[in-house]
Amino acid sequence: MKKYFALLFLLFVAISFAQIQKVEPAFWWHGMKNPDLQILVYGKAISKYQVELSDNIKIKDLTKTENPNYVFITINTNEVKKSSFKINFKNGSKTIDSYTYELKNRNPGSANRNSFSSKDVMYLIMPDRFSNGDTSNDSEPNLTEKANRNLPNGRHGGDLRGIIDHLDYLQNLGVTALWLTPVNEDNEKRTSYHGYAQTDLYKIDGRFGTNEEYVELSRDLQKRGMMLIQDYVTNHWGISHWMVQDLPTKDWIHQFKDGEGKYGFKRSNYRISSQFDTNVSEIDKEEALNGWFDTTMPDLNQSNPLLLKYLTQNAIWWIEYAELGGLRVDTYPYNDKNAMAKWAKAITDEYPNFNIVGEAWMSSPAHISYWQKDSKIAAIENYNSNLPSVMDFSLYTDLPEALKEEKSWDKGMTKIYDSFSNDFLYPNINNILVFFENHDSQRFNEIFKGDVRYYKMAMTLIATVRGVPQLYYGSEIRMQGDKNKGGDADIRRDFPGGWKGDVQNAFNSETQTLEQKEFHDYTQKLLNWRKGKNVIHAGKTKHYIPKEQVYVYFRYNENVGESRDFSSQNNHLTNENVMVVINNNEKDQTFDLNRFAESLKGISKGKDVISGKEIPISIENKLTISGKSSLILELE
Repeated sequence: MKKYFALLFLLFVAISFAQIQKVEPAFWWHGMKNPDLQILVYGKAISKYQVELSDNIKIKDLTKTENPNYVFITINTNEVKKSSFKINFKNGSKTIDSYTYELKNRNPGSANRNSFSSKDVMYLIMPDRFSNGDTSNDSEPNLTEKANRNLPNGRHGGDLRGIIDHLDYLQNLGVTALWLTPVNEDNEKRTSYHGYAQTDLYKIDGRFGTNEEYVELSRDLQKRGMMLIQDYVTNHWGISHWMVQDLPTKDWIHQFKDGEGKYGFKRSNYRISSQFDTNVSEIDKEEALNGWFDTTMPDLNQSNPLLLKYLTQNAIWWIEYAELGGLRVDTYPYNDKNAMAKWAKAITDEYPNFNIVGEAWMSSPAHISYWQKDSKIAAIENYNSNLPSVMDFSLYTDLPEALKEEKSWDKGMTKIYDSFSNDFLYPNINNILVFFENHDSQRFNEIFKGDVRYYKMAMTLIATVRGVPQLYYGSEIRMQGDKNKGGDADIRRDFPGGWKGDVQNAFNSETQTLEQKEFHDYTQKLLNWRKGKNVIHAGKTKHYIPKEQVYVYFRYNENVGESRDFSSQNNHLTNENVMVVINNNEKDQTFDLNRFAESLKGISKGKDVISGKEIPISIENKLTISGKSSLILELE
């Protein structure tokens, strides 16, 4: 009995002296271009102890904050020759606690990994609403919100395994890149399914799966010539994030003083044009950038160098660990723009081919293009975001309006023409994301009451114009949802067939309804055709002012229209020419082709991409197109 109590006493002593609760990042890699590594160590009153590294490794910088529970240790990893070393916390000569830190070997070619480009088609998935492949993780004992599929804003059980199970469907559809809304732990009390209020940046939410399953998904995609895009959030965390609950520094998040002198929440005014508005007042600018998105989403202070380093390393950690093919960054202009320029540069310095697309939800092309790397507009104030790609919210806004409106000087299809006339503002026009809906917008098929004609016109457009087309899950099977009446949950419905017991399975072409099949088959045909078309990925655009609601544009390579040598084996690659016709008129339209003579020199026929039919095309001919339809012709 004495031995038993002695063991209990020793165990109690060991636990009471064990100080380390978290180490982030938990491991790193040898051979990174930037050898400096900041290691966060968290534990109760841990900063009162001395820090010592094994193997005579030097500490480059040791930062202790006003919160005694944090220590930030910076080392030069080039000076570490072994695969691991110990971080020791000592009280005099006595070691209180230690952590064995591992430096792994990088995968060959990791620094030059491929990333998404205009060759790709991006498919946006909200994992909780796509497919439930593992019912055992629907609720987790250590996570607050439990599964309740009957609750529109609840957790429905979709997970990583469900996505892995349906990769055949996605690949056959013609998708090459998957953008998942955040899958890191979001341990808020309610509405945690969307993942944007993260509470642990190094851990996949247990209701979605594990870190290992996330890597499995990424590698399975790579085997198929596809890639995984992570949705990264730099602007805010969840209120329940462990660091928000015990702030490393008072200025880790933005807080506002109320009338009683207390610091806390203030909602953003969402006026992000304040980032470059030369007439802006400081109070409006501060509230826009430093205000919170919501009461449960504290606004991060990226100008804090410790936090900026933390966010930078976390993004790099996921890229390296999960072999990512890109990042999509949420609410980009709400961040400190100078800090974010450093963040983007640090990532692209480490991975020169890596693509990052930022969400700059603004309607003006001038405002959106400001955020793309090497913007001439931003250069006026000597600013460069270093952000490779942006989302074309201008086209997203204009497209449904154009399809709904009657023709006039500046409405109807002319609105689309005018939108593309602003392409000169973008420093890299082929590297912008084009779309007609996403997880925050009204469902396109809701706007047009499931009318396939409008869907085909919109899909034709985003699949053939410059940029990277993005499709939202379920659009290809006519999924609808009314954000105005049902809120966000209604535009994030469960994909039919993703749950056992679903009355209908839209993943299987044999069990799709006739309506679903028409949407799906058109999408599949179009996207798979697009895969091999360099003229669409990197060609130029020439468009013509819409007449009678008919918009005509050409995608062509540099030397189309010049003298051509058809004896060249590579001629079909260097002289591609594609004609796109979109008729938003209810009536059939017939028009002379001589108006397009500069784009039709030497052309005698065209092949309809969807039907495969050949159509005579020359400047002497007329062309007829059905009402509310589109036509894609490969010209010969």
